[in-house]
Amino acid sequence: MTALPPPSKKKLGLVIDLDTCVGCHACAVSCKEWNAGGFAAPLTDERPYGEDPSGVWFNRVHSYELAAQDAPAGGGCGVAGDAGAAAGAAVADAPQPAMTLHFPRSCLHCEQPACVTVCPTGASYKRAEDGIVLVDEDKCIGCKLCSWACPYGAREYSAVEGVMKKCTLCVDRIYNENLSEAERQPACVQACPTRARHFGDLGDPESAVSKLVAERGGVDLMAQLGYQPTNKYLPPRPRRAGQAQADAPQREEALAPQALPTVLRWLDRVLSR
Repeated sequence: MTALPPPSKKKLGLVIDLDTCVGCHACAVSCKEWNAGGFAAPLTDERPYGEDPSGVWFNRVHSYELAAQDAPAGGGCGVAGDAGAAAGAAVADAPQPAMTLHFPRSCLHCEQPACVTVCPTGASYKRAEDGIVLVDEDKCIGCKLCSWACPYGAREYSAVEGVMKKCTLCVDRIYNENLSEAERQPACVQACPTRARHFGDLGDPESAVSKLVAERGGVDLMAQLGYQPTNKYLPPRPRRAGQAQADAPQREEALAPQALPTVLRWLDRVLSR
C-alpha cells in the first residue's frame, strides 16, 4: 500500500462558491478540453452520440432542488446530503424559499486521501511539495481500489486505457512558465463565468482563498470522515423568502407621457391599445 508524505505547508486547492455557481458546466467542459492533451490525456468518450454514452470527466456538476424551509434542513447522506447541509449552514436564522443548488464535484486533494493509501502499486500518490494528489498511469493496473475508497466519487476509470484518472488541478498548467501569470490556474477556474471557483494556497492563512473561506464560513465536504479535504465549499448566502416579498408594499411609478421623447410617446400609444 502507498504511504503518505508528511503534511506539506503548501496546500494547493479550490474554493467553490455554491452561492454563485449557476450550473453552466463551463468548468467541466474547459477541464475536458485542456486535459484532452495534457498530463492525464486523453480523456476518452465512448458512444458519445449513442443510447448509452460514457466518458471520463474530472469535473461533474449536480443540481439539487432544495425545498422551502423554516429552518435549515441539513442531514441527508453522501454528497447530496452534505450539499444540503452546506446550503443550510448559512441560513440558520431565517426562513428560506425553495432554491436550486448547483454542486460541482471533483477530486478534493485530501490531506489524508484513502485513494492513495489503498493503492497496491503506488500509482496514486500525494505530492509532498504542494499536496496535489495524482495518478502515475504507468504504474496503474486499473484495479479500481482507489475509486472504491474515495467517498466523493472523484475517481474516473478509462475503459479504453484501463487506468484510473482524476483531477490534477491542471498541474501542467499552474507551473507552466510559458503561460502568463494570470493564466497559471486550473482551466475550470479560468473558464468560470461567475467566478464561483477560486484557486490558491489553502495552507497559507494570508492567501486570498484562505481569507475567503474564513469570511464566508467555508466547509469541508463530509468532514466527519476525517479525510481533511483541501478543497472548500462556500455555502449559499441567505435568500429572501417569497412571502416576505409578497407582503412588502408594492410601489408603482407613473410615467408622465408628455415627458417622454416623441418616439417613445408614439410607442406608448401603440402598446397601450
